[in-house]
Amino acid sequence: MSVSFTIDSYKINSQSPVFIIAELSANHNGSIEIAIATIKAAKRAGANAIKLQTYTADTITIDSKRPEFKLNQGTLWDGKYLYDLYTEAYTPWEWHEQLFKSAKEEGLICFSSPFDRTAVDLLEKLYSPVYKIASFEITDIPLIEYVASKGKPLIISTGIAEEADIQLAIDTCLKQNNNKIALLKCTSSYPAPINEANLIMIRDLAEKYNVISGLSDHTLGIVAPIAATVLGAKIIEKHFILNHSIGGPDASFSLDENEFAQMVKAVRAAELSVGKVDYNLTDKQKKGREFSRSLFAVQDIKIGEAFTEKNIRSIRPGYGLHPKFYKSILGKISRFNIPRGTPLNFDLVILD
Repeated sequence: MSVSFTIDSYKINSQSPVFIIAELSANHNGSIEIAIATIKAAKRAGANAIKLQTYTADTITIDSKRPEFKLNQGTLWDGKYLYDLYTEAYTPWEWHEQLFKSAKEEGLICFSSPFDRTAVDLLEKLYSPVYKIASFEITDIPLIEYVASKGKPLIISTGIAEEADIQLAIDTCLKQNNNKIALLKCTSSYPAPINEANLIMIRDLAEKYNVISGLSDHTLGIVAPIAATVLGAKIIEKHFILNHSIGGPDASFSLDENEFAQMVKAVRAAELSVGKVDYNLTDKQKKGREFSRSLFAVQDIKIGEAFTEKNIRSIRPGYGLHPKFYKSILGKISRFNIPRGTPLNFDLVILD
């Protein structure tokens, strides 16, 4: 993977640490004070960024009570009309400037998912350093085209996308001379069953499309982000809530501060465990070879006596000859008297 881009001052490439995003979404319960407190908590929990969603009910749908606009897809929100759900869940646009400011004060990168051109225009005024295309917007090619034209990196979730959708989204970005693209594996269920996470796609997305890949996670708990890290994810997004008691549309599949902090710690440990391809031993590993097998005299051996299966063996520790010489030593003659427990070396053996 040769792709590399920078989000604010955070460089993302195949060797960079995982970029961890706390998704605020609707977890402010209509209170800017809760939203700001959540930003501060996300910083304490170890997030690199906080992500908003920029829409209103009117920019994302229309107020209609036709059956097509009533949720009935087996979600947490079934029975609600789209307009009513988005009226409840949206983040007021007049908050955005203060939320961006609060995030900057905390040292967090702040950005958002825009859902129409007017949202992009607002976020451009706030100098958003990156844009997120939500799973259900991956087919909104005019929106992707407009976002890509701004020259910022795009993080695109693939939750409802077929291969043709992904390729079209990428081609749309490239036509705008924007190759700063990341694709996130996403299961668009809320919460998502762990057996449907299909995290192996993270590696395939990176290789197939030559992009940065990662995970937008809706599963419960922190197993999926850890596994995703091992599979090469460079971006992980997880919904974040100040306290589960707040409730709200996304509360059930969000992590609170303690849970998110545990996830961050586990992801960072997983990064360390992955390491790099290197067959050279560290000094500690070389020291450990002292406990490997080697050839020793296991009986007293007299000068001129033959080495046999009874008087030499491959045992621990590793101070003697390599066990690969065992058969070539058998039948050879001892050059000296060799006490039991002596590590063998070629100086002790008459090889002719």
